Amino acid sequence: MSFNKTYAVFGLGRYGRAVAEELVNSGAEVLAVDIDQNTVDNAIETIPVCKCADITEPEAIRRLGVSNIDIVIVAMASNLEASVMAVTLCKEAGVETVIVKCGNEMHQKILSRVGADKVIFPEKESGIRLARNLISSGFSEMIELSDEVSMVEIDVLDEWVGRTLIELSLRKKYSINVVAIRIDGKISTTVDPALPLEKGMELIVIANTTKLQKLR
Repeated sequence: MSFNKTYAVFGLGRYGRAVAEELVNSGAEVLAVDIDQNTVDNAIETIPVCKCADITEPEAIRRLGVSNIDIVIVAMASNLEASVMAVTLCKEAGVETVIVKCGNEMHQKILSRVGADKVIFPEKESGIRLARNLISSGFSEMIELSDEVSMVEIDVLDEWVGRTLIELSLRKKYSINVVAIRIDGKISTTVDPALPLEKGMELIVIANTTKLQKLR
């Protein structure tokens, strides 16, 4: 699992700023960008790396070094044209994952067609929740059951291979409760704690969301 991803947030309205601040507070490396200088000046206290730029311009994307960013969040739902341009330029720059906030289903279809990897309706997913999911990257899937508890799929780490759940004491170390295991794509809810783990297995667990960060 890799926890060293870099992030960029385009658009520092309420949603974009919430995403950026949560990522920063979690120790992530974040580049925040907005076209309005006053917005940038107001955000720089809580988001150290803030830039004023027009992300619909190819030269701005180049100057910002977006090609070196792993995940870009485009948070400008009110401006479809700017969102489309941002997605297009980011994918052309080689960004692995582009996540876009949108306002309706029609915009969702358009943004998906131009290359967005994930399109989010803000009324369905808060900026803070998105950020928490992103900083837990390395988990195959993460579902928040509440503000404190999540169900996630965790790849078996290299240092866990050959060891059993009894030996690893995941519940004691990380407050993790293993509820199922995925082997060769098949999920079994009968978990043998004495079974040596193998590379390629996935553990489906329920855990305190904040304590999951211990695995970082």
